[in-house]
Amino acid sequence: MNPTPGLEASNFVNTYNAAFYSIAGISLLLLVALTVVMVYFIFRYNRKKSTKAVQIDGNTTLEVIWTVVPILLVLVMFYFGWIGWNPMNKAPEDSLNVTSEARMWSFSFKYENGKESPDLILPVNKPVKINLVSVDVIHSLFIPAFRVKTDIIPGREKMMWFIPERVGEYDLYCAEYCGLQHSYMQANVKVLSDADYASWYADTSAVKKVAEGAAPGAEGLALLKVKGCLACHSTDGSRIIGPTFLNLFGEQAVVVRDGKDVTITVDEDYIRKSILDPNSEITKGYQRNLMQSYAGSLSNDDLDKIIEYLKSLNE
Repeated sequence: MNPTPGLEASNFVNTYNAAFYSIAGISLLLLVALTVVMVYFIFRYNRKKSTKAVQIDGNTTLEVIWTVVPILLVLVMFYFGWIGWNPMNKAPEDSLNVTSEARMWSFSFKYENGKESPDLILPVNKPVKINLVSVDVIHSLFIPAFRVKTDIIPGREKMMWFIPERVGEYDLYCAEYCGLQHSYMQANVKVLSDADYASWYADTSAVKKVAEGAAPGAEGLALLKVKGCLACHSTDGSRIIGPTFLNLFGEQAVVVRDGKDVTITVDEDYIRKSILDPNSEITKGYQRNLMQSYAGSLSNDDLDKIIEYLKSLNE
């Protein structure tokens, strides 16, 4: 989906650009001015031309100029920064509320009707308030095309808001280094027309629809994608941060339990425990405290679907 040409991506683009270009322009002007003065002094007061130092008196006019002019330039930069930053602090009361849940290493977006998506789906020309939640470490939600970025701090209430003004698809990143797979923590922002968004929003069976006509376990795969599990666990046998899901179910594995190596069978009970209490037993060779609990985020039915999918990966 290509963005609609001729429109800015969000309501904050123009004010952000004004601040950026004004600060960059002033910085460039100072760089050129100081470089010219420096080069002039190098040639004008070269030691070969004058070997005798001369004491000079102060120049009040010059001192006033180099004090007042920088102050005025700083005030200009502050003005453009203020008019861009200040409106970002209070979302309109009629904003669409979406909760962004960040975890190592993925985002998920929850809507007021209970719908959840790995991508941020929005209607065009509607104020959107993103309630920012982190379940582990500091993250930062950054949408470059919208010119918005806010840190997400565990235990603190944070939010961002904007109005998407152009239908299209945009990149969304975590802009705070949050661990080994930080660079994989990205998603898409899809801005839809009112009709397309209404249709998407009304369909609360998205996970089921993904699986319709697909292989057994497809609903479980859809859940793993929504929850960001595939950022750390592969399905093809390759090693990432956590054990691969390929041929996992029914296999023998060595886990570290209370500091001791224990051989277990990966069955349904173990998978449930690994999802709900992931740090009680860590597969030997993998790092502790990277995965957070999904208790309260996944229902028993969701766990059954995930287990069904893991069983389907046995070759």
